[in-house]
Amino acid sequence: MNKGLFAELKDVAHWRLRRGWPVVALALASLILELTGDDARQWGRYDGALIMQGEYWRLVTAHVVHLGWGHLWPNLTALLLIGALFEDLFDAGMWLLVAAAAAGSIDLGLLLLDPDVNWYVGLSGVLHGFVAAGALTAWLRGQSIGWLLAIGLAAKLVWEQTVGPVPFTAAAVGGPVVVASHLYGTAGGVMVAAAVGVVRARRARI
Repeated sequence: MNKGLFAELKDVAHWRLRRGWPVVALALASLILELTGDDARQWGRYDGALIMQGEYWRLVTAHVVHLGWGHLWPNLTALLLIGALFEDLFDAGMWLLVAAAAAGSIDLGLLLLDPDVNWYVGLSGVLHGFVAAGALTAWLRGQSIGWLLAIGLAAKLVWEQTVGPVPFTAAAVGGPVVVASHLYGTAGGVMVAAAVGVVRARRARI
């Protein structure tokens, strides 16, 4: 291989890893926890009663443990696709901000608004936050893909909140789908993208 091409590919890989390492970290954490089996699920899943008793780590770990491989692989595939789609829009700091806001919104939403949800696992709510933040960021930058993503995401959320989970989803993942997590994750992503957009607009006027 031409040395110049090798160096160029190396630079591209380094640039992508520097900006997207939180995506890689989420994927690896999910994989590692899945390899440990049901013990990790029981230890890490969202459980409102146990959280209120002081098991606060569940507010974080709930989003990276899954029902099984059938639940994990679709989420990992979506995560990697989203990472590739938004690699030019998000740096590492933005990935972290959106992940934290989406996870926090889901946790607060379930604790305060859906106390009847006994348990929850999976990355899908955070993924909805990523898509929402990416759609708004792209729109603010004048990219038409922002509108397309926003329309698709809005249609999915309306379906889930009025009809229920997308058909066959529960069977595919191996358990019930907590659609409220998708709504709360989306809210967290929108809030971060809007706040960052306001800050950038103010800096541009200075």
